[in-house]
Order: sequence, then C-alpha cells, then structure tokens
Amino acid sequence: MSRSRVLLLTALAMLAFAGNSLLCRLALAGTTIDAGTFTVVRIVSGALTLWIIVQLRSGAGGLAGNWASAAALFAYAAGFSLAYINLSAATGALLLFGAVQATMIGYGFWNGDRLRGWQVVGFACAVLGLVALLLPGLSSPPLHSAALMVGAGIAWGIYSLRGRGSGDPTSATAGNFVRAVPFAAALSLLMLSRFSVDVAGVSYAIASGALTSGLGYAIWYTALKGLKATSAATVQLSVPVIATIGGALLLGEHVTMRIVIASVAILGGIALVILKRPRAGT
Repeated sequence: MSRSRVLLLTALAMLAFAGNSLLCRLALAGTTIDAGTFTVVRIVSGALTLWIIVQLRSGAGGLAGNWASAAALFAYAAGFSLAYINLSAATGALLLFGAVQATMIGYGFWNGDRLRGWQVVGFACAVLGLVALLLPGLSSPPLHSAALMVGAGIAWGIYSLRGRGSGDPTSATAGNFVRAVPFAAALSLLMLSRFSVDVAGVSYAIASGALTSGLGYAIWYTALKGLKATSAATVQLSVPVIATIGGALLLGEHVTMRIVIASVAILGGIALVILKRPRAGT
C-alpha cells in the first residue's frame, strides 16, 4: 500500500474507535435504551457486518475465531456499555485505552521484558495520571464505572494478545463476534428488568456495531499491514484525544483540567514505554 493510503486508513480507524465511545455515550445518556440491549444490538450488527465483509472478500467458508476470544470480546463490550452509563466519552476512552496498553505492556513484562530508563519514567507518569484521574473530587468519575471500563480495557487487551499471529484477523474477529452473540443475549436476559428501547438508541447501537466496530476493525486490520508494531500501538493513543474533542463538540461535555492533566500523564507515559523500547542487542 502507498503511504498516503496507510495514513488515510489509519485515520479512519482511529475515528471509528473514538466514534464507538461517542455513540455509546450518546445512546446511554441521550436515549432510553438500556446497556444490555445496546450491547446485544451492537454485537449482532457487528457480527453481521463482519460476516458480509468476509463473504464478499473470500467467498463462502467457515469463520475463524474461538470461544475463549469471543468471551474476552463480550467482556469488553459489556463492560464498555455498562461503564458509559455514568462516564463521559473522554474519561471512558482514556481509561479504556490506558488499560488496553497497560495489559499488553504487563504481558510483555510477565514474559521477560523489562522497563529501562525513560520507560520507568513513562510507567510512573501513567500510574500517577490514573491516580490523579480517580482521586475523590467533584470531577472524579464514579469508581464503579471506572472499574468497569478498566475491566473492559483489560478484556480488550487479552483479546488483542490472543489474536496476535492469527492468519486472518478480520475472519477471526467475525467469528468471535458471531460467538459473542449468545453471551450478549444472556446479558440482555439478565438485565430484562431494566429493558428499555427506542428508535434512536437502537440506531446508535447499530451504527456502533456495523460502522465503528465491524467496518472500523476491517479498516484497521488493513491499515496494520502498512504499520510497524510500535507505530500501531502509538497511534491508538490518539483515540482518547479524538473522543475528548468529539465529546466537547458533539455531546457538550465539559473538559476539566483533571482530564487534561491525566490524559497528558497517562498517554504520554505509555508513549514513552512504547517508543523507548531498547533495540535488539542493547
């Protein structure tokens, strides 16, 4: 692929990932749809979209993926929806992507990677930023919602780690979305007492599943073919920034100094850990 195409696809993917946060927050804060119904509609529409993409690209055939990865995908989607009942788009995206990167960095540490020099500084900054974000105060997010979003990020990190080296990530994600449907249906049944739905909420859930999830992941996996691993990890740090801007412009969310400071510390710290990895042989 040409460099310009890689850049375009990468930008579209990041906009899609940020759009997921905006659509979920818009649906749960501005319509009557409940989190369980939003989750099941999102997963079903995502599964259908990805299945169509796989069929159009490679013809009829079985979908890849497995049940363990599908469970991780569902855990991410469920925690994401439940957390956004009370979190702003900016705070949710920051916690989510911070937790994703922390999970993947932690996995590397567990397997023998060690932090050195500026990486230690970056890790400390990220931790302090998270503490600053969650400290009690008028602008601090509800702790239970923050915990749900961190859990969603850990689940997505696990899902990403499990998917490394898969021959066809789009086909694997399509299969995992299909397998996640019964999990989402079970959650919806468990939350039946809270069932509520309207046209706008369902529309946002469909857009989240079909466009910013299904189509967004397909675009991202195409862009990854032209990106180095470090670049792919670093560029995802732009998503909370995009979500913050979108939340302010489209949802009327107030950007507090707490979220600005925490964003700089968390995202900057993670960037240092990723970018300052020692070269082979050093």
